[in-house]
Amino acid sequence: MYAMVLAGGKGERLRPLTDTLPKPMAPVGGKPILERQVEWLREGGVEGVVFLAGYRWEAIRDYFGDGSGFGVSVRYSVEDSPLGRGGAIKRGYPLAPPGDEPVVVTNGDIITRQPLSEIVEFHRRSGARRNGAAVTLLAVPMVSPYGLVEVDGAGGVTGFREKVELPHWINGGVYVFDRGVFAEFPDLGDHEVETFPRLARAGRIAAYQSRLFWTSIDSFKDLREAAEFIAGEGGGLG
Repeated sequence: MYAMVLAGGKGERLRPLTDTLPKPMAPVGGKPILERQVEWLREGGVEGVVFLAGYRWEAIRDYFGDGSGFGVSVRYSVEDSPLGRGGAIKRGYPLAPPGDEPVVVTNGDIITRQPLSEIVEFHRRSGARRNGAAVTLLAVPMVSPYGLVEVDGAGGVTGFREKVELPHWINGGVYVFDRGVFAEFPDLGDHEVETFPRLARAGRIAAYQSRLFWTSIDSFKDLREAAEFIAGEGGGLG
């Protein structure tokens, strides 16, 4: 099974760290985010990875090479100018060798404890059950970015709550695709804007819902919290 990893992010909020590195190469607990992703992908049955890269892509190549030191085969799809996430995926897909297995796609700034193998198995079952679901996405709970204030009927503050789970699910940036769906991706643009709404209306997207640890690295606070979680788990991916 092959995976494509969107690894071209600039990470403006992580400067000056990302002045010389693409965002997914930012270190978390002593390893780049991408290395932790590769370990997670390999544990989930992935044998080959295509890095969809652009900004400072040489740092990824210099670190991973052909992937032999990390237990996977690595290839690179490099954009001369930004194509958008959907365009990057469509351009990189031909580098995944042909076959019958689905293809995994991840955003390059995601760290999660959710086993990939469970998402893939769900995708295989949901595709048959729903008669045509071509995409399974990881859905995670939406957590309030602000601390909540509890107020009684008289206007008194009775308490505070942090990291409250809201009654909504968000896209976790991990996908399992049937191979035929890539022809529907835009040459230039974002698949979540241009392709997913159409697939959803046709009933061709399934969601694997998980409450296991998940984070998207967008700030130094996210880096710190992810490193703290990993340290608490004994140094693993999470």
